[in-house]
Amino acid sequence: MGETFLRSPLRTPRGRFLVSLPPGGEFLLGTPEFVGRASDQGFCIPVQEMIAVKLGAASDAKGDLGPPEDENCFTVFFVQREKKCWRLGSLEFTVPPKSRQAVHWVNALQAWICHHGVTRPKSLLVFINPSGGRKRAVEIYQSQVAPLFALAGIHAQVVETCRANEARDYILHQDLCSFEGLVSVGGDGTFNELMHALIDRTQEKAGASTDVTDVELLSPRLRIGIIPAGSTDCVCFATVGTNDPVTSALHIVIGDSQPLDVCSIWHERKLLRYSVSLVGYGFYGDVVHTSEKHRWMGPVRYTYAGALAVWNNRSYEGTVEFQLAGTEKANPRDETRCWSGCTICSESSNRLLGISNEQQLLESDGRTDGEWQQVRGRFLAINVTSMSSACPKSPEGLSPCAHLADGTADLILVHECSMLSFLRHLTRHTNCSDQFDLPFVSVYRVRAVRFTSSKVEDCEDGEPAAHKREGLCGGLCQQEPPVSCWTCDGEILTHTDISIRVHGQLIHLFARGIEQLPCTT
Repeated sequence: MGETFLRSPLRTPRGRFLVSLPPGGEFLLGTPEFVGRASDQGFCIPVQEMIAVKLGAASDAKGDLGPPEDENCFTVFFVQREKKCWRLGSLEFTVPPKSRQAVHWVNALQAWICHHGVTRPKSLLVFINPSGGRKRAVEIYQSQVAPLFALAGIHAQVVETCRANEARDYILHQDLCSFEGLVSVGGDGTFNELMHALIDRTQEKAGASTDVTDVELLSPRLRIGIIPAGSTDCVCFATVGTNDPVTSALHIVIGDSQPLDVCSIWHERKLLRYSVSLVGYGFYGDVVHTSEKHRWMGPVRYTYAGALAVWNNRSYEGTVEFQLAGTEKANPRDETRCWSGCTICSESSNRLLGISNEQQLLESDGRTDGEWQQVRGRFLAINVTSMSSACPKSPEGLSPCAHLADGTADLILVHECSMLSFLRHLTRHTNCSDQFDLPFVSVYRVRAVRFTSSKVEDCEDGEPAAHKREGLCGGLCQQEPPVSCWTCDGEILTHTDISIRVHGQLIHLFARGIEQLPCTT
């Protein structure tokens, strides 16, 4: 594009401004023509965060425009920040009558939006789960998301699912060439269905095998957008910083892209599932297993199942083997948060781009990425998370310093302890206290994990002896099951002995990570 430079005095509802579009078209700048008060301030709107530019006046904040024949004014719609949320902002400009300046400005701004917005989607495939969460997904999409897509000129094909795995079947068997992204309107379960189908489709189309645990999975072409409409929406909260549908929709519109690590879970060389948040054994496995038996209770079943698991205070014997990440630049307790533009994840991107050459060098001199360690004992909880796994009830998450795209996961081992001690650990997830600063908790940054339960190690005649309880509940629970179950992003796994491997930046979301709020004094 040419070095277009526009500059003219324009009137806005806030007063008259000298408005300019400098060469490069990166910002729309406005300087007050007359500075009469200390409160008079200019504006700077990044073109990359403009949603649309329309000829005419905006009749309301949703972007409905007045008569298109009004060529004496134009409206710029852009991202406006309100703490952690994004909102649709608009600013109307009035030009001198019959000057045709408005048409000139609109054409120039639209051209620069296209120039800087090459990652913006033009066509999306939207899946809405009407029965998920609080059953408001359809309403949320129609009232808050669809108008933004229409304003930005995005074509959205909507599929309202009526049964389980309907979205998966559609993704696996339909032609997706005309789409530039998928959108999940629902909870974490809806997102996981889309993610699994998209990864499986990518491997299948490429003829890649998933029969071996060391397979290098291929990254899908399509990004996934998440419109939160579920009960917890952990993935959205941990990648955007808020569970706000408008914020997520605006990230999609401007074409943000956030790479995300994915864990693959295996049992005896058979792929079971993928995970982007929590793979948990013991406490969280028991919570999900119990809650599934009490679905009739609604969302309160999670509170009931959690309280029951704390009261039972069950621990399980097994062996955890793990491969350390082999980096000194980051560890789970270094207080380095994964903000938008994270340097650790950026360095990981560079490393992953050259992974083939690096792997050849490692093999030639006999070095490995990180050493394997083993911990055996009784555990109340074994958690593997490739992100913070934060949510509104636990703003810091299971591992506050976990990164979204550094090719690692955090392994959290909670060893056997008293019920009150474990409760102390859990309550630290809801405040700013260090949940790892306890003698019975250990945490490691890893690239792979293997778990073997006592059922396999110590069984005689195929049936291990139940562990006898000594604790607060005394005679109420003298024995406990010999094994727990794994939960993978809220879904129960049918196998106890599993291996987990981290695949760096396997998928991409329409997001940019959590923006760090400016410090205020």
